[in-house]
Amino acid sequence: MACDLTLGRKEPCKDSVGGIKNIYFVDFGKLGTVSYDSTHTDVLDDFTGTTIGGTANSLTAYKYEVKGGSSLEQTVTSSRETGTTFYDQTLNITLKKLSAADNKELKLLAYGRPHIFVEDYNGNVMAMGLEHGADVNGGTIVTGSAMSELSGYTLTFNAQEKVAANFLEITVANTAVDYPFSVTDFPGLTGDIVITEGTNS
Repeated sequence: MACDLTLGRKEPCKDSVGGIKNIYFVDFGKLGTVSYDSTHTDVLDDFTGTTIGGTANSLTAYKYEVKGGSSLEQTVTSSRETGTTFYDQTLNITLKKLSAADNKELKLLAYGRPHIFVEDYNGNVMAMGLEHGADVNGGTIVTGSAMSELSGYTLTFNAQEKVAANFLEITVANTAVDYPFSVTDFPGLTGDIVITEGTNS
């Protein structure tokens, strides 16, 4: 039976920390077909197929550095009455400073439904909105009322998926240039992996 248990769990060491380090946005539908690790079937292994990337069959991920005030929370909704289970994935991010360029880009985020890869401070990378994408469903643009208060943006993304945000299998061959992705993770890719970082300061 598919819902029989397979593992137990020990109390782990106190060596993990909270918080999000980086967020990577990939335009919806640009990942191709997903395959999973043969041992850990909820871990993403490869992305294959002809739909990978865009121009010149390259993959672009837009990297947002965050520090403090950002979190990924997943709520399990399971119903005996309807026989359904799904995961409500909520990403809250805080971006410091206001700019016209950010206004434009965050507008595009709100219009679309990107796939989001969340990198935490423990080296984990999790894929939010892997199948259906993630939508902006709230946020603020604030100046603050005192010098010590936030002048910047808060955004909330929501996705509903059949499984929890999948862990991404980090390939040893990854370099600092394309981390956390690697060309070996995208067998159908003929172009480059491009990690687009911000130029703001």
